Amino acid sequence: MAKCDVCGKGVAFGIKVSHSHRRSNRTWKPNVRKVRAVVNGSVKSMHVCTRCLRSGKVERAV
Repeated sequence: MAKCDVCGKGVAFGIKVSHSHRRSNRTWKPNVRKVRAVVNGSVKSMHVCTRCLRSGKVERAV
């Protein structure tokens, strides 16, 4: 579960290159946290990236 429910940020793919320039596939996963958030007045559990949490796009439930 590496996908943000708010912004849709997900796994990114690329190529890892070693010092000898051998290439292999790799992934970058977003920093996703499971939080309880207020959505339309009700509390809902969702997966949110830390960028959305920090920028205030999500109102956390107390």
